[in-house]
Amino acid sequence: MFRRTAKAVESSGNALAESRVARSLANANSSELIPHIRALAKSLESASESQLIGEVGEVRRELARGHRPSEPHLLVAGLALAYEALRRSKGICLYDVQLIAAMAMSRRCIAQMQTGEGKTFVALTAAIHLAMAGRGVHVITPNTYLAERDERLAASVAVRLGLTVALLPERTDAVKKTPAYDADITYGTGHEFGFDYLRDQLTLRQQAQERPGERLLRQLDPASSSQRLTMQRGLIYAVVDEADSVLIDDASSPLVLSFGSNDRAPDADAHLTAKALAEQLKQGEEFLLETSTGRIALTEAGVRRCYAEDVAIPVLQLVRPWTEYVQQALRASYLFRRDVHYVVQNGEVRIVDETTGRIFEDRSWQDGLHQAIEASQDLKIVAEKYSVAQVTRQRFFRLYENLSGMTGTAVGCERELHDVYSLQVEEIPLRVPSQRVVYSTRFFAKAAAKNAAVIEAAISCRNQGRAVLIGTRSISDSEILARGLESHNVPFELLNGIQNADEAEIVSKAGHTGAITIATNLAGRGTDIELHDDVRQRGGLHVIVTECQTSGRMDRQLIGRCARQGDPGSAEILVSAEDTLVAQYGPWLANALCREADQNAEVHADFSSQLYRIQAAAERQQYAARVNMLRRDIARDSLLRSVR
Repeated sequence: MFRRTAKAVESSGNALAESRVARSLANANSSELIPHIRALAKSLESASESQLIGEVGEVRRELARGHRPSEPHLLVAGLALAYEALRRSKGICLYDVQLIAAMAMSRRCIAQMQTGEGKTFVALTAAIHLAMAGRGVHVITPNTYLAERDERLAASVAVRLGLTVALLPERTDAVKKTPAYDADITYGTGHEFGFDYLRDQLTLRQQAQERPGERLLRQLDPASSSQRLTMQRGLIYAVVDEADSVLIDDASSPLVLSFGSNDRAPDADAHLTAKALAEQLKQGEEFLLETSTGRIALTEAGVRRCYAEDVAIPVLQLVRPWTEYVQQALRASYLFRRDVHYVVQNGEVRIVDETTGRIFEDRSWQDGLHQAIEASQDLKIVAEKYSVAQVTRQRFFRLYENLSGMTGTAVGCERELHDVYSLQVEEIPLRVPSQRVVYSTRFFAKAAAKNAAVIEAAISCRNQGRAVLIGTRSISDSEILARGLESHNVPFELLNGIQNADEAEIVSKAGHTGAITIATNLAGRGTDIELHDDVRQRGGLHVIVTECQTSGRMDRQLIGRCARQGDPGSAEILVSAEDTLVAQYGPWLANALCREADQNAEVHADFSSQLYRIQAAAERQQYAARVNMLRRDIARDSLLRSVR
């Protein structure tokens, strides 16, 4: 490989030329390396399959000598091989901006690439290069759908270079997971990699508690001594797709490994009694509610009411103070909404991920909240799961020796990426100028008026022969709009996590002429909506954001579904005084919208700057909460280590 590198640059194949080339590239920036990558890739076109694999072996040996993948001569060699493998298997020739992004990720940076610039190929290119070190690369995606899609692509490309690719299976035992971790490149979701880390820590803890005789017998057993105890072979390289979603948005909650049964909770009657009492308590007099922070607190009068003589407290069942049961019942009633924060399927409460819109079957809330919600929905109250291990996502991802990633919305969170993960953001220029048109934000006093405007705008675009993507904040909102379109006899597709339709199939049709797709955050990240030619000629995809998220990055991700790679497209945002963001973080803005609304409940004044101010305040609050959670986790871990 290094002879080929030298030939491509100096038309000479001796070791002296190789060293001169290496020295000449030592201080080169990414743009200066691109001609060398392209020249080497060109020379590889005539190589046979076995010769390509042999060249990979050359790079592996160089890395085994202690060289880093980020060294310029290895970047040229590794990326040229990945380039050629993509060309042969998929007919894809990487653009300069994609090579620059792959180099940024190989140098432990976050590549800020606009949506539609081909980040999937960039992640694969960087992963192939890093995989040549032979220590395993974890490509981390925000959801299972993207992991499955990208693993299929990667497998067909990496095989050209003799590299193996695997998909990390979920909800299965270690025997089936270990082979996935043995692959050169492993695709999976962030939470699954994290939970497997916790499972491995439990295994190591159990081993440490073995008696010396048991340990010796196990070591003498040839079958067991040849196998490693853990599923993972180390946390070395991680390439994170949609890095701000995985590293920041998802980091608001820790990874908690827990076990439990499906039996009726021994304190079920306590939850039912608390539910009945919570329905009687008066807000402002017996309890205080802060919706923006999710804080509920009983007043002195509320505490007295909890212990009143007419309240039959099931004392023998309590596993925590009685007032905590009452406060959880209040949270279940006032802060958690069905088809927004959770859904009920097969008689069970299942959590909806606010960031991705996906429904999780194997997650539950802690400290009795899950049981309080089950009681509020008149479901079977199952026993609480008990925690056996936990870690914040921030601390888990910081365990990787080389962490990198990419996203279209890193701008605005550079500080957190640097302070928490020591990652720099490198902004990658657009390959072609964007044709996206974003219309002025429309404001309404009532959600019903806003929804009517959404339906009107969607039908108008459909009549023009364009495709429409309607993004909603919650499942319930998506179903309200679905009923509205049904009342107009307008066909549409609904993607909100509770349908049985195949997600990929729905996304593949979203760019058809006259197509209307209603989606929760499922469609906000990673989905590539291909436009039919007639849609492209009539203005492309129109995206309607029906409610702003607490983070403006999520809104930009949804808007980024349109006008990709130079295609035409447009987007608009609609806001009402009843939206969660406005009601929780800016009640003063809600009052202003109601005051300025016309007889149709639409506001014709521009409140965009005030809206962005509210979003910024919400983001600061969430950032502070994530940092505080990380500090507590570090302090807890330090305390546990000192006790052992």
